[in-house]
This record gives sequence, structure tokens and C-alpha cells, in this order.
Amino acid sequence: MNSGIHTVIYPVDDLGQAKALYQALLGTEPYVDEPYYVGFRLGDQEFGLDPNGHRQGTPGPVTYYHVDDLKDPLGRLRETGASQQSEIRDVGGGKLVVTLTDPDGNVFGLSQES
Repeated sequence: MNSGIHTVIYPVDDLGQAKALYQALLGTEPYVDEPYYVGFRLGDQEFGLDPNGHRQGTPGPVTYYHVDDLKDPLGRLRETGASQQSEIRDVGGGKLVVTLTDPDGNVFGLSQES
């Protein structure tokens, strides 16, 4: 089952500057503040800052659709024209993510909580 978009990750070059900007925009302190990721929560939405995103080829923000199981929708999306951009990876706490592109080159992701 797909429960919609709950996470948006922004690739950033200057994590400190981006953290200050998004903290001002969102009006809240980050719940995760590490050199490899800064995350903010507003209700059931997560906004993350990834200082490695550009180096990993992420051109802009990535929206993540939360699904119960990555494998079924991943297969269906590839059959209908999506290209898998990254391998499935565990980003901590058993949370799995994968990024894809649609036929127009737009990047989106799937995430699965353990």
C-alpha cells in the first residue's frame, strides 16, 4: 500500500547554511542533526538535508512515497517506464529507500519502514 509522500530530501552543499535556512522556514529545531543528515519533522512530514546528495547525482529535492514493501511497486514502476536510479539501501533503523526516474527524468523515491 502507498500512503503518499511523507518525506522530502534536499541535496545541499553547505549543511550549516541550509540547516539555518530550513530551521527559519519550518520554525522548528531538527530532530536529527548529524554531519551526514539533518532532519526536521512537521506533523507526519519529514524534511531532510543531505550533504552528499549532489555528489551522489541528486539534482534537486526528492519526494519519497511511503510503501509497505518496496519490491512490488518497484517492479511495477520499472515495467511501466521508470528507471531505477539507486540500489535499495538501509539509511538507518531498518528504513529502506530507493530512487527512480520517470520517463521525463524526474527523480522520486520509495521508502519502506521496517
